[in-house]
Order: sequence, then C-alpha cells, then structure tokens
Amino acid sequence: MSTDLFSLKGRTALITGGSRGIGKMIAAGFIAAGARVYISSRKAGACDATAAELSAGGGVCISLPQDVSTVEGCNLLAQAYGKYETSLDILVNNAGAAWLAEFDSFPEAGWDKVMNLNLKSPFFLTQALAPALRASASHERPAKVINIASIDGIRPNPQETYSYQASKSGLIHLTRRMAGRLIEDNIVVTAIAPGAFASEMNTVARDQAEAVAARIPSRRIGTDEDMQGAAIYLASRAGDYCVGITIAVDGGVSYAVASM
Repeated sequence: MSTDLFSLKGRTALITGGSRGIGKMIAAGFIAAGARVYISSRKAGACDATAAELSAGGGVCISLPQDVSTVEGCNLLAQAYGKYETSLDILVNNAGAAWLAEFDSFPEAGWDKVMNLNLKSPFFLTQALAPALRASASHERPAKVINIASIDGIRPNPQETYSYQASKSGLIHLTRRMAGRLIEDNIVVTAIAPGAFASEMNTVARDQAEAVAARIPSRRIGTDEDMQGAAIYLASRAGDYCVGITIAVDGGVSYAVASM
C-alpha cells in the first residue's frame, strides 16, 4: 500500500463556509494532511480570523471572503481564487443555511435563501471553477469536488425545515448527476451527509450534546476527526475510485436505525 494514500501534500483546496463549523473542521484536517487551503465565507472578519488561526501552526490558509449565494458571487470567488492559483485540486461546497418555520407560515424568503445557497451555489461555483479543476485533473490524479449535504437529505427530520431538507436531498441527487458528467474530465464529485456535529447551525447538538447523543446509535455526537477523516478520504488518492457517492457521517442515524 502506498504510504501517501491519504496525503494531500502539494494539493490546493478551496472550502466555502470555511470560517466555522464543519467547513473549519475540514480546513484544519486538509492543512494537517499537507494541503494549501483557501477558505471563503460571507463575513470577512471571521474568514480572516480563521485563516490566521489555521495558519498559526505552520500550514497555509488563505482567506477569500465572498457571499456565494448568487451566481455573481460564485464568479467573483472564482476570480479571487484565480489571482493566487491557476489550478484547483479540491473544491468543498460547504456554505449553507437553514430556516425553521411552521408549514402554514413558511415564508418565500426562507425558501429562496436556503435553496440559493444550499443547492444553486454548489452547481454554479463548480461551474465557475471548472477551468481550474480541469487544469489540475488527470486520469492518474483526478480533481475532487465534495458537496456537503446532510442526513436530512437522506431521511425526513421532524423539524419544520422544509427548504433545508429539500435542498440537501436535491444536493445528493445533483452530486450524482454532476459526477456522471465531470468524471469525463477526470473530476470526481462526491458528497458527505453529516449528522449531529456541534456548530452554530446545529445549536441543539452544540448545546444539548448529551440528549442528542442518546438518540444516536453510536451514543455520541460527531467530532472534528470524524468529519476530517471522511473529507480527507474523499479528497485524497484513497477516494479516487468513489464517484458520485454520498457518505453519511452520522453515527448510524441514517442506516443503523430500524424503521418504525
């Protein structure tokens, strides 16, 4: 077995929503595995601070603040990245939003905001960065696109987060459709569906970890290492032959619980 099977040494990565939560976890893991990492988020101050923090250990993390909820924003981020690099090895479409409201009062704004960021942006950012991904890709070492979905896209969540759940289900299917096309260009598209990880988006897992863990087959919420392990696997040589798949990183919630 190759000793660099899970290495990202010499590779470049761009992670949206990289200033906090799952995006920050993945960024830290990629840096530890040897990648040169660019992170993007809507809030410039938070993005800059996280990049400085992650670079402090000797790695390279560069801040590229940008709102990618519009096609224009996706194109601007691609242009900003292009000022630093001519090719891209790994794109992680992680930026996302959620909206909770009762069915009878669920607003159009809550539908459009979530759909635009969670489903439209991964497609159009990948499109904008396709030239850079193709410049890196080869049959021997494909470029990678990793979409961050959710287990809410695999099975219904009782919370009334209608647009969130629909967007994540759509992203899982979009991953398969994009994978079928982009593998022709030696670009491997996959997805990760996280379960309960402590973050500002999942405040229940963050603030009520013990109660949440009791409902998970593994009896705990996810750790940074759990997310990093899955992301590094897909981004590295180890995941080159995994095309179009979605990995549930959820302690068994999606596939190890008997249906009622």
